[in-house]
Amino acid sequence: MLRKLVSLSLLIPFLVLSQERDTLNSGGKLTGQWRTYYMTTSNKGSLKDFSALATGGKIKYQYNFNSKFGIAAALYNTTNLGLQDLSEPDAATGKLSRYEEGLFDRLNLANDVVFVLGELYGSYSTQNHDFRLGRMKVNSPLVNPEDGRMIPTFVQGVWYKFHADSGNLFQVGVLNEIAPRSTGEFFSIGESIGTYPEGRSKTGDPNRYAGNTNSDFVVLLNSDFKITNKLKIKLWNHFVDNVSNSFYLKPKLEIDQNFGVEMEWLHQDQIGNGGNSVDSLRYFDQKSSDVLGIKFNYKYNKSSVSLAYERILPHGQFISPREWGREDLFSFQKRERTEGSADNHALVLYYKTNLPIIKERAEVATVLSVGRHWKPSVLRPDLSKYAVPDYTHINLDLFFNFKQLKNLKPELLLTTKLANGDFPDNPNFYFNKTDLFHLDLILNYNF
Repeated sequence: MLRKLVSLSLLIPFLVLSQERDTLNSGGKLTGQWRTYYMTTSNKGSLKDFSALATGGKIKYQYNFNSKFGIAAALYNTTNLGLQDLSEPDAATGKLSRYEEGLFDRLNLANDVVFVLGELYGSYSTQNHDFRLGRMKVNSPLVNPEDGRMIPTFVQGVWYKFHADSGNLFQVGVLNEIAPRSTGEFFSIGESIGTYPEGRSKTGDPNRYAGNTNSDFVVLLNSDFKITNKLKIKLWNHFVDNVSNSFYLKPKLEIDQNFGVEMEWLHQDQIGNGGNSVDSLRYFDQKSSDVLGIKFNYKYNKSSVSLAYERILPHGQFISPREWGREDLFSFQKRERTEGSADNHALVLYYKTNLPIIKERAEVATVLSVGRHWKPSVLRPDLSKYAVPDYTHINLDLFFNFKQLKNLKPELLLTTKLANGDFPDNPNFYFNKTDLFHLDLILNYNF
């Protein structure tokens, strides 16, 4: 408890300093966030339920030597307030919590107070060019902070961004280390793969690629450009040394001011030996995979609605390290993934709107998503890495905005996943996967 109090006391001066940041050196800027996060999951029947409460946040200082050169550093913290002992597994499955442990250092749940220097970089910027070197956040379809926990994903390397006068964008980055979200340290690229659950191999045996994946670097390429005023194309390429290459294409067409359509294609190929020359230790254990999607968008007043269909073809599982961020695909819904599946269908409806809750004083941004996910059989490990059955997924995400308290940004997420279809009555197909209810209450104070 003493360590927890010390951790909290360290954040108090940050809030005080934030009120005085105008008195700092003219080239310096102090920002941060205090986050308190309550999470609970109710599993089916007698399967174990979990709850957790964390507090902490981040403090970031940026200093510009002149209009071009600068440095930045950000310290992140999460503190376990001890609501439940998450090291005690479910009796029926022998497994721990899936979501709640992610609020802390999931590699060492006994560590109640976690600090990580997630950002530490130098920068050089001009009107069109931006360079960064060091530890930072990046945002790509498969490598991103995924800020749904206390500590996001960080990377280490060099990043270059070019903004053309035409509005087109080009980015390239080379990474040599990654700090997976919900951990307290940086790992080499190969070591970072497998810090999350490994699932099943194609033979049905437990995967053993953790600690056995040989990879030294990641190269990310991105280009966003306009074909016409209404047609835009986004390209990404994720090259993972000795593991895989993922090419992502997303064209977007605005039919008029209300209607639009988007498509996406993710193609993956094995690189080198997929991470290891031994079959039983290999991470990317297939030749290729393909994901295809289409999404229709409609906007009106302060609301929008979208309907997306996603298809993973049968010839290969969509494989990407969950440690590195969420999958930014059309079928994504908070608290679940399609990664690890082949021969998969998904149909997802999103509805977004802003609602006043206190006239002229507060409003809530509402995001409702309803998804029907047709998964391959849980008895086919070659198609289903994590043995997730068919399910219906419903999320209601509420973001509160109080006009008199602009720095306070609460969020409430309600999630339920309902099992569909016929599959063996085995608790491993339900626990932390389907027939559950999940709630997040997040209080963010930004300064």
